Amino acid sequence: MAIKTAEKHLPLAETVEAQGHLIDSHIMERIFDTVVEFGGRFEVEQFSIGRTNSDPSSLRLRVEASSQDQLERMMTQLLGLGCAPADQEEAELKPSAQDRCVPEDFYSTTNQRTLVRHRGRWIEVRNQRMDAMIVVRERDAECRRLRDVKAGDLVVTGTKGIRVVPEAKERDRLAFAFMSNEISSERQVETAVSQTAAIMRQVREEGRKIVFVAGPVVVHTGGCGPLARLIRGGWMDALLAGNALAVHDIEAALLGTSLGVRTSDGRLEEHGHRNHMRAINVVNHAGSIAKAVKSGRLTSGIMYECVKAKVPFVLAGSLRDDGPLPDVITDMNEAQDAYAAQLRDAGVVLCLSSMLHAIATGNMLPAWVKIVCVDINPAVPTKVSDRGTGQAVGVVTDVGLFLDLLARKLEA
Repeated sequence: MAIKTAEKHLPLAETVEAQGHLIDSHIMERIFDTVVEFGGRFEVEQFSIGRTNSDPSSLRLRVEASSQDQLERMMTQLLGLGCAPADQEEAELKPSAQDRCVPEDFYSTTNQRTLVRHRGRWIEVRNQRMDAMIVVRERDAECRRLRDVKAGDLVVTGTKGIRVVPEAKERDRLAFAFMSNEISSERQVETAVSQTAAIMRQVREEGRKIVFVAGPVVVHTGGCGPLARLIRGGWMDALLAGNALAVHDIEAALLGTSLGVRTSDGRLEEHGHRNHMRAINVVNHAGSIAKAVKSGRLTSGIMYECVKAKVPFVLAGSLRDDGPLPDVITDMNEAQDAYAAQLRDAGVVLCLSSMLHAIATGNMLPAWVKIVCVDINPAVPTKVSDRGTGQAVGVVTDVGLFLDLLARKLEA
């Protein structure tokens, strides 16, 4: 089988190979498009299609470019699509000259499964995440953030000896059937909820974690009760949020308001504008959220249920926080580390009406961890996906409604 672009040969060439579900995942057409977009030329030297829906296909492709810079930029893009040089060269390693600094031609990771060739063997990279460096030690390789690189670390540079394995279209595992940017009807929301519940059950059976990322809109839309029921039912392994979710949840539990608005009837409470500060004050007097629960001052709500069920939570601070609560981590590097620690071994992450925290979480996750992003604004799941988290699927609906339906489905 031979597929070629223009007949004129270009001076520089590289032969690459790719393997996987290249057709149904539309990877092969993206490989061809990439070569053309960079002004290159390709020739398919060999292509073998999988005989069944579970068999992988394989592709051997010669790509040509008019300059070294053009070829390198093309190869960088092809690498992210799962292409690897056919010559089995070793990864190029260069030492870091000082802490937090790497060689100029460092390889920047994607969130896709990655392997590097070192000492004649392919090594899978640990702690896969996007926008990191790969540090190799003996028979081990791991993703390392720039701020974590130390002087003397051997950093992967260039594009040789690197193999990226894109996530293929799911066949045998339960797949999300609601992968769209808009869900408008009640029936479609119920379908999204049903399949989210099914994925959560599957993740639980596989022994992986279910992590929730939540914003204060959960409280404002009446989602406290359903989310508390999910915690009591054992469906949450970690909660990632900011100061606002905890403050307004505790305000609702102590004073029956959210941002000064009564949760019972939606009417403004007299002097309710200060209620969130009163909630912070109560926790400050107790010393922490857990101590407020232990003392009997806090007896309901999301944070109460987390403490009672021993579900770990991480509250990341921001510039706009009131208070903040004593449990809030105000050092951003420390907060990122705490988020990442809770995301290890996650099977699915539910992001509930919190764009910034959802994007931050997506950046920390490998591509094989599913993300369900629920927001009334369709731009939010779109932004999460556009920033490189291609495994995120959007459910556009009221988050309080979604949580209520999800709790009912899992209870049933």
